[in-house]
Amino acid sequence: MSRKELAGKMNVSRQAVYKWENNKGYPDIENLIKLSELYNVTLDELIKGDQSFQSKIGIDRKKSEDLLDSGFIIGIILVFAGLFLDLGTFSAGVTILDFLTMFFL
Repeated sequence: MSRKELAGKMNVSRQAVYKWENNKGYPDIENLIKLSELYNVTLDELIKGDQSFQSKIGIDRKKSEDLLDSGFIIGIILVFAGLFLDLGTFSAGVTILDFLTMFFL
């Protein structure tokens, strides 16, 4: 099947099909389902056949560990310090700075 024919059946551009074929892009889950139905293969076969694709769709364990990040912990401690210590008008600035520390570290 040509790229043009596949693109027509998948309702995507030929460039999208080209990117999929050359590992420059990956289909979303809806297109994966369409591909599996079109070629009569399971999603498991489509995904397991390509190690680089598996790594792209895998769960990013780093994101799940972000709550244990030292910047987050320091930020939480500083937020509580800013909220509960009487620092006058400086307290609001410290609290804002603490939230920024949590999210950017």
